[in-house]
Amino acid sequence: MNILEWLKVLLLGIVEGLTEWLPISSTGHMILVDEFIHLNVRDEFMEMFLVVIQLGAILAVVVLYFQKLWPFTTPAKGWIKKDTWSLWFKVLAAVLPAALIGLPFDDQIDAVFYNYQTVAATLIIYGILFIVIENRNKSRTPVITSFDQLTYRTALLIGVFQVLALIPGTSRSGATILGATLLGTSRYIAAEFSFFLAIPVMFGASLLKLVKFGFAFTGTEIAILLVGMLTAFIVSVLAIRFLMNYIKKNDFKAFGWYRIVLGILVILYFLIAG
Repeated sequence: MNILEWLKVLLLGIVEGLTEWLPISSTGHMILVDEFIHLNVRDEFMEMFLVVIQLGAILAVVVLYFQKLWPFTTPAKGWIKKDTWSLWFKVLAAVLPAALIGLPFDDQIDAVFYNYQTVAATLIIYGILFIVIENRNKSRTPVITSFDQLTYRTALLIGVFQVLALIPGTSRSGATILGATLLGTSRYIAAEFSFFLAIPVMFGASLLKLVKFGFAFTGTEIAILLVGMLTAFIVSVLAIRFLMNYIKKNDFKAFGWYRIVLGILVILYFLIAG
């Protein structure tokens, strides 16, 4: 591959790393990027690449939150961290709805909804919801400000909101953050729980794509995957740190306005191009 093709891989990794964690829809951005960037690879590989590149993004969460996520400790402290095990069980509870609906119906959902009209609509609708919900929350105090206060029932309900992200353009992080804040969590807990939910969800989706693809890679394709994942990892670390610092003093309305503008641009681009 020439230098231009490698630059395309780097750009795709940057887009994935930025948009996976910010509530602005990675799919919406990928649809636009795909219009201008066409990697010189097999269609089957490209479809798999756009999902498996998420493994780099997942690794960023694992590295940044390792101390909070690692459930074991020293023998003097009894080997296990009960709070961490409790957090993981809550994550698994929240994953169940998406697993039950996403696994059997993922291909059918993509076939029906993976188009620019749906993506543009969900970008705009959820952008409006972010603004409306943040205005509503101005006069409310979060009732869940730590993971100890997050019940299994609330975790499961957040998982129900995550199911909405099966519709392209919704944003997995956007759906879970919206759902969590509606259920009374602080922005900080909502964002962190969204990160943790991504680990089993994105790992499972990536593994499924790899199995479907068949692990039949050329040397160049392996290099593309590694470069894409490494780029997504580095950018994800920066994006997560930015988001967590940003929401200490700000709300999510800016992301809502961004989604609305992006949704309008998607509509205008495809209307003009068509």
